[in-house]
Amino acid sequence: MAAVDSFQLLYREISRSCSFYFETLALVGALYTASRAVILLRDCCTLVRVHFLPRMIPSKRLSQRFGDWAVIYGGSDPVARAYAEELARHGISIIFVTQDHTSVRDTAASLSQSYGVETVVVLADFSLDQAASKPIKEAMRGKDIGFLVNCVDESGVSPRSLIEIPEQALLDSVNKNVAVATVMARLVLPGMVERCRGAVVNISSGACCRPLPGRVTLTASTIASSGRQPFSSRPSWFAPKPEVYARHAISTLGVSNRTTGYWPHTLQYGLMRCIPEWIWVLGARVLVSSS
Repeated sequence: MAAVDSFQLLYREISRSCSFYFETLALVGALYTASRAVILLRDCCTLVRVHFLPRMIPSKRLSQRFGDWAVIYGGSDPVARAYAEELARHGISIIFVTQDHTSVRDTAASLSQSYGVETVVVLADFSLDQAASKPIKEAMRGKDIGFLVNCVDESGVSPRSLIEIPEQALLDSVNKNVAVATVMARLVLPGMVERCRGAVVNISSGACCRPLPGRVTLTASTIASSGRQPFSSRPSWFAPKPEVYARHAISTLGVSNRTTGYWPHTLQYGLMRCIPEWIWVLGARVLVSSS
């Protein structure tokens, strides 16, 4: 039995026998780094293509690309109102579908006076099942419907445990944010398919991106298409005014099937995807418990 009295000799012998494994690990690391670099480059190109090029390169009018009329469901929401105003600014006439005409009556009158477009307010209570569809179909008859904007109802979004929410409130949330949005799409799609143009925009919450404690109802009943973040009374880079958000989001129509609508939100979403889910959930729990 031989004894080794030199550490350098022992290290050299071990390194020689393990050099193959070191080279393999180095190759795997290089390939992984290259793949992440390609993904980052792809995401940067997508960011420019979706959010910046459409605002820099002139394109056809929205009415020529999609149609002359827009149907807005959930017009009492600030973001939906901002969408309606931005579309009206481009010469698009608006059909508001609501359960309470008082919530959109002033908005409809203001758009007509400011932009010279036609506005129609349709009362539709979807709790009456298929009866709610009849006035909507009548209002759309003979009109070139190019847009449908569904806005998720976020009433009562304060953090609450699922077991604390009444069953009827859960059913109402699913009905408003899933069933009604799907029915509205079913009403406008036949005409869009016939004319081979049109856009369906589902304005959802950023809660659909990651699980959040106390937000399970909103997350589960969110149709993901065009995401948004909460809007505060003090506009900031990540929480712009609804008008700013709508202007950016409408410029992405026809460019991307799914978009945050606002490029800082796209950066924010990209960072969120980099965080492991268990770290995200742990951090969210700490923030919710401390608030």
